[in-house]
Amino acid sequence: MIIGICGKSGSGKTTLAKNIIELSSYPAVHLDIDKVGHRALMTDEAKKELIKEFGKQIISDNIVNRKKLGDIVFNSRNKMQKLTDITWKHMKIEIDKFIDDNKNKIVILDWLLLPKTEYFDMCDIKILLDIPYEVRKCRAIKRDNITCEAFDTREKASIDYDKDKFDYILTNNKKENIRKLVKL
Repeated sequence: MIIGICGKSGSGKTTLAKNIIELSSYPAVHLDIDKVGHRALMTDEAKKELIKEFGKQIISDNIVNRKKLGDIVFNSRNKMQKLTDITWKHMKIEIDKFIDDNKNKIVILDWLLLPKTEYFDMCDIKILLDIPYEVRKCRAIKRDNITCEAFDTREKASIDYDKDKFDYILTNNKKENIRKLVKL
């Protein structure tokens, strides 16, 4: 079984995934696709393409500086899409391997952009965390040590979700709601 968890920054996708694993009576594993994207930035091929697209200012100590890159891409959905186009082929390899290596487990994929990929259609259960803006903003500022302005810039580059494409929509991620979800 594959479970897809979506939601905007600070919605609690990773926390929900960890809680599902903790409460599940079946073996389950979690892949945070944001982290897959971070690893894709480390490949030489992706780094060359990123420099060509966004300039050498994104490089610090011969690695891609995610903060500098974020300052560029979070200001524009178009630039965010270019970043995704560059890193996606590297990400797919890791995601496919993770799913293949865990065929006998519940696989939980968590990513803001999951609905824009073929993996969304592979999900047996699709969960949207529709958490209020102010709650997400507080969480992200604390977690990522960013400013309100940086969060708002990130929010502008986010996507809107078609709620009809999800099996479950959670407006909070309290453990009692997660227990009910896991028992389904």
